[in-house]
Amino acid sequence: MKVVLLAGGKGTRITEESGYRPKPLIEIGNMPILWHIMKEYSFYGFNDFIICAGYKQEMIKKWFADYFLRTSDVTFDFTHDGAVEVHHSTTEAWKVTVVDTGIDTMTGGRIKRIQQYIDGDTFMMTYGDGVCDVNLKKLLEFHKSHGKTATLTSVMLNQDKGTIDVGWDNSVRAFREKESTDTKLINAGYMVFENKIFNYLINDATILERQPMEQLAYEGELMSYQHDGFWQCMDTLLEKQQLEHLWNKQNAPWKKWQ
Repeated sequence: MKVVLLAGGKGTRITEESGYRPKPLIEIGNMPILWHIMKEYSFYGFNDFIICAGYKQEMIKKWFADYFLRTSDVTFDFTHDGAVEVHHSTTEAWKVTVVDTGIDTMTGGRIKRIQQYIDGDTFMMTYGDGVCDVNLKKLLEFHKSHGKTATLTSVMLNQDKGTIDVGWDNSVRAFREKESTDTKLINAGYMVFENKIFNYLINDATILERQPMEQLAYEGELMSYQHDGFWQCMDTLLEKQQLEHLWNKQNAPWKKWQ
């Protein structure tokens, strides 16, 4: 199953770091947060990734190109036309497709641009700047159980994110931008979509969290998987430092792999 990661934004709220590299390449424990997110999915057996790149997208491509060599024992034989022999590699068994989805493309537009790479009815998606300890297999099972177009993971937190109103049956009744007085369930990403989602994505200007999600909620096609565990985005330098602290103390809840 494909896992789509949104990694194309400019990260304007953490310019101390994003001025030099894409936000998903900002490091937690000497590894990009993008790597941490991929390790979460890989732990549950999801290893086929599509990365929606944009801002400084060439750096993301270069990171993955170099990653294989950095995690391998390699012989460079310059006596035979520069032949390269890999003896041992600890690289994860990932398939990674990095797609340049444009500099100013909105979230829905980025997903629309990678439609040609989705070869199944169902795919997973999340943002490239947040980690959590959600059980991704149970999330997928929940999605398949209700038969709707979309599922999002919701958490209870006072954050500047999209606020959702959830009914007794876990259906999302309303999806809107957060107001200053809200302390409710919010959209934490970690979504599952059916291929029908592309019918709601029009062009590069489509913001996933606006008209598409609002329309899905109105039609009863958007469900909420409530997560009561750990979730944290990395919008600011302070949040980056908080995640770094958890990692350095070997107390990172999202780290389930060995």
